[in-house]
Amino acid sequence: MRRLTLAQRARRCGFTAPERAAAELEAGAWQPEDFAQVADPDRALAACARLGLNRREGVGNDDAARPRLLAVLGLSTALADHLARHPQAAQELRGTAEEAEARALLNEADERRAMRAALAPWLAGAVEGTGTGTVTGAGPGPMSGAGPEAGSDSRENRNDLQDAIAALRAHYYTRILTLAGWDLTLPDPAARMPEVAATLSNLACATLEGALQLARTRVPDAHDVDFTIIALGKTGGGELNYASDVDVVYITEPRPGVSEARALEIGTALATTLAGYISAPGPESALWTIDTALRPEGGTGPLVRTLASHLDYYATWAQSWEFQALLKARVAAGNRELGANYLRATAPLVWNAASRDNFVTDARAMRARVEAHIPTAQRDRHIKLGAGGLRDVEFTVQLLQLVHGRVDTTIRSATTTTALASLSEGGYISRPDAARLDHHYRWLRCLEHRAQLVRLRRAAVLPTREDDLRRLARSLGLPDAAALTDTFAQVRREVRELHQDIFYRPLLPAAAQLAADDISLAPEAARTRLASIGYRDPAGALRHISALTEGTSRRAAIARQLLPVMLGWFAEGPEPDAGLLAFRVLSEKMGATSWYMRTLRDGGPVAHRLALILSRSRFLARDIPELPESIAWLGDDAELAPRSAAALRGELDALLERRSRPEEIAGAGRWLRWREVLRTAMAQALGLLGPEEVAGAGSNAVGCAVEAGVRAARCAVVAEKNEADSSHPDFSFAVIGLGSLGGRECGYTSDADVIFVWDGPEEAAGDADALARAFMRLEQEVGGAPPLAVDTDMRPEGRSGVLARTLDSYGEYYRSWAEPWEFQALLRARVVGGDRELGERFLELIAPLRYPAHWDEARRTAIRLMKIRVEKERIPGGVAPASHLKLGPGGSADVEWTAQLLQLEHAAAYPQLRVTGTGEALRAAGAAGLITADEEHALVEGWQAASALRQAAFVATGRTGSAAQVIPRDPRERERMAAILGAEHASDILDRRARAARHARAAVEHVFYGRG
Repeated sequence: MRRLTLAQRARRCGFTAPERAAAELEAGAWQPEDFAQVADPDRALAACARLGLNRREGVGNDDAARPRLLAVLGLSTALADHLARHPQAAQELRGTAEEAEARALLNEADERRAMRAALAPWLAGAVEGTGTGTVTGAGPGPMSGAGPEAGSDSRENRNDLQDAIAALRAHYYTRILTLAGWDLTLPDPAARMPEVAATLSNLACATLEGALQLARTRVPDAHDVDFTIIALGKTGGGELNYASDVDVVYITEPRPGVSEARALEIGTALATTLAGYISAPGPESALWTIDTALRPEGGTGPLVRTLASHLDYYATWAQSWEFQALLKARVAAGNRELGANYLRATAPLVWNAASRDNFVTDARAMRARVEAHIPTAQRDRHIKLGAGGLRDVEFTVQLLQLVHGRVDTTIRSATTTTALASLSEGGYISRPDAARLDHHYRWLRCLEHRAQLVRLRRAAVLPTREDDLRRLARSLGLPDAAALTDTFAQVRREVRELHQDIFYRPLLPAAAQLAADDISLAPEAARTRLASIGYRDPAGALRHISALTEGTSRRAAIARQLLPVMLGWFAEGPEPDAGLLAFRVLSEKMGATSWYMRTLRDGGPVAHRLALILSRSRFLARDIPELPESIAWLGDDAELAPRSAAALRGELDALLERRSRPEEIAGAGRWLRWREVLRTAMAQALGLLGPEEVAGAGSNAVGCAVEAGVRAARCAVVAEKNEADSSHPDFSFAVIGLGSLGGRECGYTSDADVIFVWDGPEEAAGDADALARAFMRLEQEVGGAPPLAVDTDMRPEGRSGVLARTLDSYGEYYRSWAEPWEFQALLRARVVGGDRELGERFLELIAPLRYPAHWDEARRTAIRLMKIRVEKERIPGGVAPASHLKLGPGGSADVEWTAQLLQLEHAAAYPQLRVTGTGEALRAAGAAGLITADEEHALVEGWQAASALRQAAFVATGRTGSAAQVIPRDPRERERMAAILGAEHASDILDRRARAARHARAAVEHVFYGRG
């Protein structure tokens, strides 16, 4: 094998100028492979040359330290500059992996001790936390603003102070070097990111402490006050970046004998002085900016306040976002007791902030404002503020904490990753979602860290230059710039989706409006609340609540989040007790099913909608547990929209590919019909569908069941023939829908009025009859989904006639024997199953019969007399005619007969009347001028009002048969119907229906009976 040259090896290891690199590598005795894992090998090698480093001596000759040194030099020009000023700092990179980790990760106490040791020569005699003591040769100096310099003492003081500041800053940068060397060589930096961020926060607090101690030696009378620094933001949360502003507020208190005014003066001097030590220009680079914008009144307020002044502001003037900021408060430096008092006093304000008016709305608006202020060119590259960036995770976590943390102290961590874990453990976020958010947050923070390490300056925007992107990519273990931008885009996309799903949950604003006792479901408080919002049996409700929330299971944990809010949502319905009971039954049926409670928590409007329909509909409360997946429909209006006939037939075809037995085939159709009835009822209970849409959906569902029945029946006949070893004469078979099925006006409990037609050789007559009978048998069998009630009484000769006839037989009967009402029934005929071509031929056959060229007075009179007889004979005894929605005055039958009479008399001359639906026929008649606009409106409104009430009565009560045609007497059932129809009270819908029925009946009297 040919041996590679040094330049070739350099190219393989990532050098972009391998020929030049080869010479520099040789000069420093470096191996190209030393740089293979470095972010920018060329930059690292150039820094080695600049610093006079080689592989034969010093840190370069240390196999353990070398990777840390080169990793730092290959990414950070700022740390390379620090090593140029302080070569001895490189020794901090030595040691085994364990030693390097221990040296890199220091807790706050160790950081404070290390900083104090670095400043020891200038803090002789100072007492930590009080700040007494002096710098050698102490006196007023230029950075204290205390007075002019004088002579050699002033120069000595100034030099001592400058040396102290330089020592503080050099120590800080050496600690950053130590941490970065360990961090940049980790095999999985995201896994250790929280520890890196915590160390940076500890270092920042220690640095503030060191600067404060120096300031106490320079500010006159500093011993007269207690002074503390409270860190907020990332520093307070223990998650600081390598380069970030440090958010603080200052608190001072006078000691005995000192006025408050003087204490504030001294405190302000301390604050401005220590800020200069950290941020003012000097021989050593400034560290970071101390940001005090989060203090009361922001930039316009006093820099320093007493504790009482802080608390007075928070109690009186603070906005919601200020309490969100206080969630991350931490004592950073100064008097610990004073800081602890501040934290104790503000904690209740933080954890009650969610109860403020519009808290959740304000938090969401603030997130939107932050996003809106990003320059357009940066929106897709902003690591921190952009859509899918770090703020999306942080705002999501903090909102959940503030809403639910009022009663759950386990989720109150100020650190995002810790809070995420506790939110997941408590069931507030699903484990998969929490894991994804945690992973993406860590990765984004690592990306931000790498970008900041280059110059140790804030860098929240992904660069655009190819070499910058490549450097960042390699620092994260990615091969090139394209891999980095692709990963960044994917992470942002997933974070944004999770943020939108969780941050905008309907549960959050509702939960925020509840008192802490209501959230906690404490028995006595819950009993009082239940009674006050309309529960008739608070004790029974408490038993249901206990059953749902007791225990330590994840289901119980999520139920404890949901129920405080859902109790109010149940109370929005007419029967909250029944809704809660139905919810318990459903939840117990679902058991430990993982998706159920998760869907209620995370599924947008699902929980709210489920609570509403369970308290409105006994039918849905009974049947939803039989099809639990229907719960997921509630999250999407499109899932609740009626399915078209074509879509249902496609589903049926797919189902039947896996079924061969007649019972299975018919059962598939019945199941699809029942599923669609459930879907439609859910949509109507939520006010998403009107009566005509409900009727159309029901008709499509029945048509699907009929089609499945025909296929099942044919399969059954073939199976029987095979057993008898008989021949199979070929014949066509079709099902014609009449009545509400033909008119596409099926109610939830409508019978399927059908007739059967066949065509083929005479010897197929027996098979056709057998097919019809098999259809009837299979549709009426009980098993699985509810059976379809099929009515064939409208066939020629009624119940005494044969089930299936040929076209010729139908033609002969209708021409010779049919009564006027049979022509009337044919008005609604349409093909609903079987052979479509045969069905269309049947419709052509009956067209002259149902749309006759002449309709004489005798036939008109016969129709009217039959209508009068129906009104008298079919309304059950004891039922007030006005309460019968179908047969009573102005009911649906009144309007349907009127529309049909208009069709019988005029459809021959007006083709637009040749439709099967009542509403369609009336609108066509109005457009043709056959009825006035007022009559059309009255008839359509009356028909819709009656249909809506019939539908709502079933959804509300679940009752079938004749009872479903009558307005219920029970006031609670009437209130359920009102809620389903979007009315506040039952009287509203009953008054509206009575008015519509009165107007419709007046139009019927004139149009149908020819009176008035």
